[in-house]
Amino acid sequence: MVFENVSKILNRVSKIIGLSEEEISILLSFKRISKKEIVVDGEKYTAWRIVHNDSLGPGKGGIRFHPNVSEDEVKSLAFWMSMKNSLAGLPYGGAKGGVKINPKIMSKEDLEKVSREFIRAFHEFLGEDIDVPAPDVYTNPQIMGWMLDEYERIKGRHEPGMITGKPLALQGCKIRGKSTAKGGFVVFKELLSKIGKNKDEITIAVQGFGNAGYNFAQFAYDEGFKVVAVSDSKGGIANSSGLNIPEVKKVKDEKGSVVEYNADKISNEELLEMDVNFLILAALENQITKDNVSKVKSRYIIELANGPTTFDATIALYERGVMVVPDILANAGGVIGSYFEWAQNKTGNIFEDDYLEKRLEDMMKRNFNKVYELHLEKKVDMRTAAYIIAIKRILDAERARGRL
Repeated sequence: MVFENVSKILNRVSKIIGLSEEEISILLSFKRISKKEIVVDGEKYTAWRIVHNDSLGPGKGGIRFHPNVSEDEVKSLAFWMSMKNSLAGLPYGGAKGGVKINPKIMSKEDLEKVSREFIRAFHEFLGEDIDVPAPDVYTNPQIMGWMLDEYERIKGRHEPGMITGKPLALQGCKIRGKSTAKGGFVVFKELLSKIGKNKDEITIAVQGFGNAGYNFAQFAYDEGFKVVAVSDSKGGIANSSGLNIPEVKKVKDEKGSVVEYNADKISNEELLEMDVNFLILAALENQITKDNVSKVKSRYIIELANGPTTFDATIALYERGVMVVPDILANAGGVIGSYFEWAQNKTGNIFEDDYLEKRLEDMMKRNFNKVYELHLEKKVDMRTAAYIIAIKRILDAERARGRL
């Protein structure tokens, strides 16, 4: 179960900073778990919207459309969003949503119907000061646009800040689309500065070629790094001399998968076991587990996806000297970009893209260095260091509210 990882990391943090039973109980409790059956053309789909903690502000987290969505998964993702938002210093709690569907076999019309039904089911729990959704796995700006429109129809007012990751025409934020990958790439370069390797020594493999994985690969390619392998849900490709990322993207867009590109074919499992310097995990949860961790050869792993490395695997890797830059740090660029969009929507102030790009970079650098320094000070893995910082901020807010 995905949520088992949450309990394990809390136990590890507790041993280091001495959490009380009451503090652990608060961290393991949920503000709101909402589950509905939504009906589209006679078909029923299970949907969730879950808020983990709201001591720092309204809930914030994406909505995913995926056939394997479960309550256990959405709870874990909501918890991780609480940690991510806290670590990033944002005025948000953690939330997540999901619909158990396979969007790949649905028409655009049906996806719009599902999106609008989701809002009809959960609108009373959503709002710019209550709980703010965003895109996630297999959702996108257009889906956010439909959701905003349905919400505003129901409420009878404009409230663009109730959802982020929207189309630019609906007061979206230009940098939001690439902000997850941009934040991860900033972290990648900060880490490079710590380990003192030259650009021509670096090889990179990217699991997942969606928004985050593709954009990270493109940023790396543009700056002259060698991306030797990428993959999507249908498989992967590799070239030891480096892949032409723009050409790979063109083939994927035209033919539906990176495997159609002219390069050596590999499986997702083989990509995880490649002998590269940096492994970028930008797919789904539980990709590196106790079952395959011994086969991982990379010395550095950056988690652009949520929960791609289990707790047990993280510890095993740390004991082998492998650094895992955890999801709540590495992929926080997405929610920082969402924060910029939300702040603009709420205040009416529109900021220049260059200013927001610089703010994103500065925030990611600051957060990385904060975690890196604690990791060295406490002699713990980066994930544990990140959780210590995030948990302390949440508990400080709980105490300030008189809940502890």
